[in-house]
Amino acid sequence: MHPCPLSRFVALLLPLLAPVAEADPRLVPLARQQIGVTVDYDPSYSIIAYPGGDVPMETGVCSDVIIRALRGLGLDLQKEVHEDMKRNFRHYPQRWDLRRPDKNIDHRRVPNLECFFRRRGWQLPVTDNPADYQPGDIVTCLLGGSIPHIMIVSDRKDSEGNPLIIHNIGSGTQEEDGLFLFELTGHYRPRLDP
Repeated sequence: MHPCPLSRFVALLLPLLAPVAEADPRLVPLARQQIGVTVDYDPSYSIIAYPGGDVPMETGVCSDVIIRALRGLGLDLQKEVHEDMKRNFRHYPQRWDLRRPDKNIDHRRVPNLECFFRRRGWQLPVTDNPADYQPGDIVTCLLGGSIPHIMIVSDRKDSEGNPLIIHNIGSGTQEEDGLFLFELTGHYRPRLDP
């Protein structure tokens, strides 16, 4: 079942009908500046400040790369996801046996981010064409077929012309080849104020 109440058909059709926005390449340097700073991966539950809370900069998970980059452009995913979940909790995945939103962790869960991005109208079709992925796009996949993962598309490319990705897959924030390493499950293009 699709995690948001939109039917699968509508969720797939809407991105095709809407004009495709230009990617926001400003996310790339904000993600890249985390390389060498975020050097560890720690999925532990943490109580953090609200709004604007974060785990220590030297650690985090894949979603923290995206959270920190978007925060650098003025979008606090912790606050925005929490506020949207408070108003629309039933629209979000119910995987964690929660009865209400949790401002400490909800924005760090990839399925919640996917739902939030769809609700914002950021979804684009998933394709196997490297040209469809622009610097600053956000993509999701399932590692090993079951572990949600999220990445930012880089402005750098590999020797075959495939965009690199910036993510934290276990060893801190890295920029590397891997856009098509796992089957993509989501493609999003944030629309932010300049």
